[in-house]
Amino acid sequence: MTMQVARVGVTPLKGAQHEALGRLDLTGAGPVDDRVFCLVDRRRQRVVRTVEDRSMVAVLARLRDGILATRVAGEEASGVPEPTGEALHCDYWGRRVELQVQRSAHADLLSRHLGRPVELARVCRTGAVVYGAPVTLLSTTALDELADRVGVATVDPARFRATVAVDDRQQGVALEHVPPGTRLRVGGAVLELAGGVPRCAVVDLDPSTGRKDSCLLAALAGYRRAAGEVFFGRYARVVSPGRVSPGDDVER
Repeated sequence: MTMQVARVGVTPLKGAQHEALGRLDLTGAGPVDDRVFCLVDRRRQRVVRTVEDRSMVAVLARLRDGILATRVAGEEASGVPEPTGEALHCDYWGRRVELQVQRSAHADLLSRHLGRPVELARVCRTGAVVYGAPVTLLSTTALDELADRVGVATVDPARFRATVAVDDRQQGVALEHVPPGTRLRVGGAVLELAGGVPRCAVVDLDPSTGRKDSCLLAALAGYRRAAGEVFFGRYARVVSPGRVSPGDDVER
């Protein structure tokens, strides 16, 4: 039986809301316009991380034709970020990433929101401020099982910030249990499944406010823990680039 794409999404600003889209282009390097920018704490020489700055989740960021728009708490900044010419090398989860500092009104808005000075920077390499691989898949069967375990009707897939959520309810084998190396035609792209995605406390945050409102990580730890990590969802490699939209078929 054919699976279907249930949701696609990205965020152009690392840590901001993961917005559902009507279509998404996948390149060999990953999703177009995903985590193109990040915030930097210059004093600590570190990329701002959501697990430490939960209020980042309340920021809505959109990138259209080079124009970045950010909105939070009734304030908005919009414009094309301009490179200052300054390069920074900052820490992101123990790895050193190269960034280009940008001049824009976004830094002022987001500094006020976070309550400390931050700067906007553009990544020099796609996926540089992604914890694992740039493309992740999420299974509706796995979401349904999690919802049952925590006693709620549904779990919002936006909590897991997956590139593509796949409705696999009609399959005999849930996507979560398909062997690594399996190739899937997802809309106009071909993806190859890899390992599981390790999760952190961000999944317990409301995906639009950043407030802690659930204990999903603890629930997942009860049945999805391995090698000291809690896994949920799958990484994938783009074998053949293409466009993916909700409603597209997913075929093995």
